[in-house]
Amino acid sequence: MNATFQALNDPNVAFKALHLRGIRPYGEGPPVDLLIRGGRITALGSDVDGDGAEVIDAGGLVALPGFVDLHTHLREPGREDAETIETGSAAAALGGYTAVFAMANTDPVADNAVVVEHVWRRGREVGLVDVHPVGAVTVGLRGEQLAELGTMARSAAQVRMFSDDGFCVADPLIMRRALEYSTALNAVIAQHAEEPRLTAGAQAHDGELAARLGLAGWPAVAEESIVARDCLLARHTGARLHVCHVSTEGTADILRWAKSQGATVSAEVTPHHLLLDDERLATYDPVNKVNPPLRTGADTKALRAALAEGVVDCVATDHAPHAPQDKDCEWSAARPGMLGLQTALSVVVRTMVHPGLLTWRDVARVMSERPAEIAGLRAHGRPIAVGEPATLTLVDPDATWTVRGDELASIADNTPYEGMELPGRVIHTLLRGTLTVHNGKAST
Repeated sequence: MNATFQALNDPNVAFKALHLRGIRPYGEGPPVDLLIRGGRITALGSDVDGDGAEVIDAGGLVALPGFVDLHTHLREPGREDAETIETGSAAAALGGYTAVFAMANTDPVADNAVVVEHVWRRGREVGLVDVHPVGAVTVGLRGEQLAELGTMARSAAQVRMFSDDGFCVADPLIMRRALEYSTALNAVIAQHAEEPRLTAGAQAHDGELAARLGLAGWPAVAEESIVARDCLLARHTGARLHVCHVSTEGTADILRWAKSQGATVSAEVTPHHLLLDDERLATYDPVNKVNPPLRTGADTKALRAALAEGVVDCVATDHAPHAPQDKDCEWSAARPGMLGLQTALSVVVRTMVHPGLLTWRDVARVMSERPAEIAGLRAHGRPIAVGEPATLTLVDPDATWTVRGDELASIADNTPYEGMELPGRVIHTLLRGTLTVHNGKAST
């Protein structure tokens, strides 16, 4: 068992005391010192007595609560040639994450207690981030019969998020039943919003560029119609709905209306939908193929505004590693998906912080506090304050780095940012007082 995990969970193991010298919580005010003992913050200020503690000179790094990703594909079990829980956890920690939610589209599907407990236990063994398995809504992701939601919720993994991500729960009766059942479990249903009858054979956003390239179109209304339907179902049932990877301006408008009507709905946007648009498809490079597809520049602009406004609640990576044979092929045969864990913060800095749409405190909200609240994680997304868990991310806001897929921690290298210079870099990540990333390198 990983030594980090043992230390975090054995009351007889003493935590290493750490003295973080010269941090800037939320990027605000002059640098202060922070002392960590027993996995918690015990002092914060300009006159911290760190006697006996290991000193880390932070040099003005921005301190944020550890990031929480509601949408990660770790591929284990079944596709360990693309990613494993160990390599995905390392990528997550290097990206500043302290908790990730592993989607259910594994092989076998995580639609029962046996599989979700395997994912949960493997995450604990690795110990770099808290890995929370997402249970499938329907058996085999087929959309025909509800999976064992209650059994998964009562398992050791204590599943509290369910999703058929990769597929839409298209049948409104099945979706209504899932929402109703979730209320008794204090769970959230996360929907991959895609009306399948409108996207059969789709390869790209349904627009001028797709027509010019000869690619079958994925219309915005295929997403928007499901989001509208499910918001109404959520309001009707009193259940909690979470909308995965919002990609269109129209969806943002529907979410704004639904929230004004009292629906308990939350939503996420991916980093790639904040930065990239369908112009990238002109080269036919399959690294740009993703589901939902890259949309127009107008959609990208609208999603940035919706995230800043809070209509879209949080950023989630939809980290989707693929083996070379599934990406290095012709466009129509390529699997959709992109890496995202190690580049997410930098994309948010470029698209949201540098233009002035978000402050660093807002980054904490959309990448840590709000996703933790949606998922019901009480020990993540906490304030940087005395008595709170020392689950933190320290960021160099002035650093720049060049993305190289073969240098990332994931087994796969399907990043759309290859060769791109991005701003901001995670230097240290701490999970309950233990360094999982130190000076930009993951612990082993």
